[in-house]
Amino acid sequence: MANTAAVKKVKMKKSRQDWILDIIIYTLSVIILFATVYPFYYVFMLSFNEGIDASLGGIYWFPRKFTLTNYSKFFTDWKWVRGLGVSMARTVLGTALGVLFTTLVAYGISFKDLIGRKAYMTFIIICMYFSGGIIPYYTLLRELHLIDTFWVYVVPGMLNLFYITIGRTFFEGIPDSLRESAKIDGASELRIFARIIMPISKPFMATLALFVGVGHWNNWYDSTFFVKTKTLRTLPYLMMEIINQFQSTASDTVAAAHRSSGTTSLSVQLAAMVISVVPIIFIYPFLQKYFVTGMMVGAVKE
Repeated sequence: MANTAAVKKVKMKKSRQDWILDIIIYTLSVIILFATVYPFYYVFMLSFNEGIDASLGGIYWFPRKFTLTNYSKFFTDWKWVRGLGVSMARTVLGTALGVLFTTLVAYGISFKDLIGRKAYMTFIIICMYFSGGIIPYYTLLRELHLIDTFWVYVVPGMLNLFYITIGRTFFEGIPDSLRESAKIDGASELRIFARIIMPISKPFMATLALFVGVGHWNNWYDSTFFVKTKTLRTLPYLMMEIINQFQSTASDTVAAAHRSSGTTSLSVQLAAMVISVVPIIFIYPFLQKYFVTGMMVGAVKE
């Protein structure tokens, strides 16, 4: 036993080169971590600082004049609250429908005996790489009566061609014996999809939901070109609007309007940025456990 312990100690002893390599790796990791986290921390810190005082600069680690006025200004301004509500509604509904229809199409195309399967995939790949441009796209949305409606946020994103190709590959890896055994028991295709395929497809669906949801949550492009009604503006669009105002000659006038409360347009925008990031931070840990692939390993013995 003593000899065994001595052998383990010898094996665990690191050489000088190992120590130098570990120091380099840890140092680089800390630098990368700092460069990644500090911008978020900086925005978070400034959102709790008085806006006019923050515009003077010189704040790096802690708020100089702590205040909650930026957040109270955000939640008392109906424009920001309405934009937050529109963004939440489009994200929840758009993600649910996008995941459902993208998964259904990917699952259907994964059937090797599907009639016209190669033609469908060719059509999908061509549409994925080539686009008609903004004007034909606007014309299409207008003909579908989606311009200046809430559904312009949801309907175009219900089918993601890129994730269809990924989903097809994922579903092709599911053994055919799962479906065949369910068919023998009298299950329909929809029942097989809902009761068997969807539960074992959580890694793909969770990844799809995360990326589609983040895309909806951060999207300001469609609100700029396809929506005129102010009550349908999303939170990212309002933040972009503030950035443009802050960079324009009218920024002094906008900032002066908040001077009595100590806030500026930029400080309220920083609070809006923190509020917009918080949901993603809380949702990601719940979806992360589904990112592990290989759930089908050993599920079926053939």
